[in-house]
Amino acid sequence: MSATRVIVTRPAREAIRWVDDLRNAGLDAVALPLIDIAPMADVTPLRAAWVQIAGYAAVMFVSVNAVEEFFRQRPTGATVKPRCWATGPGTARALAQVGVVSTAIDVPDAASGSFDSEALWLQVRLQVKPGMRVLIVRGGDAAGNAAGRDWLAHEIEVAQASYDTVVAYRRLPPAFDSAALAIAADSAAGGAIWLFSSSEAIGNLRCMMPNTSWNKARAVATHARIAEAARAAGFGTVVLSQPLKDALVASIESLA
Repeated sequence: MSATRVIVTRPAREAIRWVDDLRNAGLDAVALPLIDIAPMADVTPLRAAWVQIAGYAAVMFVSVNAVEEFFRQRPTGATVKPRCWATGPGTARALAQVGVVSTAIDVPDAASGSFDSEALWLQVRLQVKPGMRVLIVRGGDAAGNAAGRDWLAHEIEVAQASYDTVVAYRRLPPAFDSAALAIAADSAAGGAIWLFSSSEAIGNLRCMMPNTSWNKARAVATHARIAEAARAAGFGTVVLSQPLKDALVASIESLA
């Protein structure tokens, strides 16, 4: 394995897959989740969305967690008739695992170089017609209020269609123990390479360690907005990479 440690900051369940992939590629990867995922205290809106599911032409899922928590509330015997929009391959895999057939899933092409709302819109925009209804399944803040970008929702409105939003899970700051703080402090001093797939994760890190200087820290970011957030936080070296295994490994090794 590489002598340089890689810090995977995705939520715990998603981090496991990334850590395994990077270790299989010979990297010393460890998980340090910077976002905790929690279920909704009130699942009534999720259950109501299932009752109305047939009225939507498409359901857009922002993440793996959105898929898992939404389908956790699926009534026995219920099927998904609308098309399912996924922001990336992980979300598409999650949809397949809950029984959605691949021909009903729209996901950005890997060749596009990006997995986000803009790339997804390129795949689905011709589906969207005036009067069409779309359900957006997304995450929320600690109180369960919808949180995140509204870019795709705006495009749906511009296309004279309509959308509803349902919050499937809550995104919380992590609770660092002494071991996690030690890993983070060492990595802040350049002892490891941070792997960021969320600007929110960077914000949580700054809140957890408000007096830390990051000018010696190195990071790989999976989107330009995330890279900008890392630079704004003071990270000394930031490299942009596609969120695909080979590209991530190459970017990490370029910093090692």
